[in-house]
Amino acid sequence: MAKGPAYLDTAAQCSKIISDVRSGSFSPVYLLMGEEPYYPDLACQAIIEAALAPEERDFNQTIFYGLDTDADTVASEARCYPMMAERRLVVLKEAQSMKTLENLATYCEEPSDSTVLVILLRGAKADKRKALYKTVSKCGVVMDSQALRDYEVGSWIGEYYRSRGLKIAPDAAALLGESAGTDLGKIVLETDKMLKSLPEGTTSISAEDIERNVGISRQFNIFELTKALSAKNSERALYIASRLGNDAKFAMPMATAALFNHFYRILTLQARMMKGPVSPQEKAAILGVNPYFLREYDAAVANYLTVKLMRVLALIEEYDYIGKGGGAPDADAREILLELTSKILNV
Repeated sequence: MAKGPAYLDTAAQCSKIISDVRSGSFSPVYLLMGEEPYYPDLACQAIIEAALAPEERDFNQTIFYGLDTDADTVASEARCYPMMAERRLVVLKEAQSMKTLENLATYCEEPSDSTVLVILLRGAKADKRKALYKTVSKCGVVMDSQALRDYEVGSWIGEYYRSRGLKIAPDAAALLGESAGTDLGKIVLETDKMLKSLPEGTTSISAEDIERNVGISRQFNIFELTKALSAKNSERALYIASRLGNDAKFAMPMATAALFNHFYRILTLQARMMKGPVSPQEKAAILGVNPYFLREYDAAVANYLTVKLMRVLALIEEYDYIGKGGGAPDADAREILLELTSKILNV
C-alpha cells in the first residue's frame, strides 16, 4: 500500500507532542529539526507555553541561541535544579549555528529528570549518523519535518483549513499555494491576516478572497499560465506570460520549476494511460491534484503527445538555465518567459 505524504506523519507527531505537553507529560529532551520549520516551531512554542507557569519562568526558563552559546553552557544550565517549580526549561534555538552542537550528546546520555531541554534546528537537520541524533532518539523525542513537494501544497492547505473549521475552494488553495510556495508558516500567516479582513464567522474561502486579501492576481499567475498552455490557448498564454514577466516579484526559476512540475505530471499520467483505462480518482492520485483540476490535465494529455512532452521538458530545463544567468546574464525575465511560452506552444 502506498504511503501518504510525509507531512501527515509530521503533523500527527506535532499534534501528539502538543497534546502530551498540555496534559503535563514531557520528555527530558526534544530534538526538533527539518527542512520545513513550521512544525518544529509550532512544537517548540507549545512546549514553552506548557512547561512553566508565567510566574515560574524568571528563575526556571532559559532560552539560548546557537550563534551566541556553546554546548557546555547549555548543558550546565540544563543540569541546574528548578527553583520553586516542578521543572526547568532550557531551549536552544537556531541550534544549527552552534559549532559545538554535537557535544550535547554527552548531556543527553544522562539528561536531568527535572529539566526539559529543547534543541531547535530551524530549516536544518542534525546528522543522523552522529551521537546527538542517536542519543536523543533513545532518551527523548526527535521530530524531522520534511519540506513539502510543490504538488503537495494544495492538499496541505486543504487539510490545514479543515483543521481550523474552514473550507477553501480548490482554485483558491492553488492560488494561495502559488503565492506562498512551500513555506507553511507564510500560508498560516497569510490565512490569519485574511481572516481578520473577512466578515466575522466566515467559514468558506474563495479565490476572490485570496486575490483581494493576499495580493496575488488570479488572472496573471503561473497557475493560469499552465492552464492556458494545457489548452494550447496561444493568445491567452502569451498575454499572461507578458503580464507575469512584468511583475516586480516575478522570478524565472520559480516559474520554470512550476512549469516543469506541471508537464512532468502530464507525462506521468500519459505513461499510465498507455497501460489502460484510468478512473478519475486514480488520475487525481497520480497527478497529486484535486479532481477539480482534471479537465485541465485531460486537455493537456490530448494536446501534448509523449514526444512533445519530452521536448517541452527539455525546453524548460534550457530556459531555467538561461533564467539563472546561464549564457545570457543580461536577459530580460519577461522576454525569456515569453520566448519559452511561445516555444512550448509550438512544439
